[in-house]
Amino acid sequence: MFKLALKNIVFYKGRSITTAILTFVSAMLFVVFVSWQDGSHNSMLENSLKIYTGAIEIYHKDYRDIGGNEYLIQDAKTITDKLSKIEAIEAFSTRYETYGLLSNKEYSAASMIAGIEPSKERALSSLYSALREGEFLNENSGNCLYMGAELVKKLRLHVGDEVSFIGGASDDSFAADIFKLCGVFKTGSFEFDGSSSFIARSYFDKLMYAQNKASYITIKLKNLDDVDAVNSEILNVLNDENLESLTWKTLMKTMVEAMEVDSVFGYISLSLFLVVIFFVIMIYGFVNVSSRIKEFGVLRCIGLSKSNIFLLLFYEILILSSVAIILAVPIAGYICFYFELNPVVIEGIAEMYKDYGIVSDEIPFDFNMFTISWNIGVIYILNFLSILYPYMYINSFEPIEATRHV
Repeated sequence: MFKLALKNIVFYKGRSITTAILTFVSAMLFVVFVSWQDGSHNSMLENSLKIYTGAIEIYHKDYRDIGGNEYLIQDAKTITDKLSKIEAIEAFSTRYETYGLLSNKEYSAASMIAGIEPSKERALSSLYSALREGEFLNENSGNCLYMGAELVKKLRLHVGDEVSFIGGASDDSFAADIFKLCGVFKTGSFEFDGSSSFIARSYFDKLMYAQNKASYITIKLKNLDDVDAVNSEILNVLNDENLESLTWKTLMKTMVEAMEVDSVFGYISLSLFLVVIFFVIMIYGFVNVSSRIKEFGVLRCIGLSKSNIFLLLFYEILILSSVAIILAVPIAGYICFYFELNPVVIEGIAEMYKDYGIVSDEIPFDFNMFTISWNIGVIYILNFLSILYPYMYINSFEPIEATRHV
């Protein structure tokens, strides 16, 4: 039956070439599109995690929903001692965040001001690598302020300028000080760069009465894919009903939902394209089968069963699909691999979409053999489904009737 299928493919050249070309094009576009979509989502996620948000963060319950000093973590050292025993954790750090008013002689702006551990923060976030002017903080930076570039613009500041601060301390008293602008960072996230400033915890804790307290503890993992398993381990180790450990999937729920919606619409758009390809292949198969009814009638008369006829059509589409996919996969795979290493750059796209968290002009692809495999599986399934209607049409004729068909 396989040899007969080969002979038919060679004999009906036009139909065979057309089916192979359609399969080749659909496989190429499907693999490249999914790679581009996954690459864009991965890039958004990685950039967001890299800037400031941790893979996992530990909070006192109700801190994120209600806020306030009563929901600060009161004994951060006990928690960090437990975290240091978990091997899957690459780095962690405590952060104390508050909000206050920054002012110079002419301008004022509200800002999130966070006390951070500078040496640990270098491994946890992109704050250090985002330095654009001045210098990054260290444990002995004193009242040095490390400020986002957009916030610097609002306040019309320059490195070395002084800026006054007033806000609430951890004991609900007022805290005020004069900071000196020592460094300016730019992560590319417009909102973050326009509202964030940082001070070394060694100095900030004294001002805010925040020794051994933390708004939360941020954690970086050795392998981001282990986030759920590590989070479960952290919860077991902490064993404290007043604490909650949240993964990036919860911390960035809005972004995750936006990516899911984007994926759904992307797959719907692509599905419409694949449906068109499916019907075109099926129509070509139907036209081909319609012109071979007499041939199938003769085959049935000499002893071939309905299952043999189905097997014949199956081998024909299997051979054509395999030839097209064998050609398409290396080309599509190379495109994905090349653009993963050399992302497409569209100048200005980050500026255009900065409010949506796009922080780079690069549009990367994702080269993943598992993804390519299921993409090809979908193409195979669609092609196999395309033979069902032609097969049922053939069987609507009795063998003798089919041999007389003109």
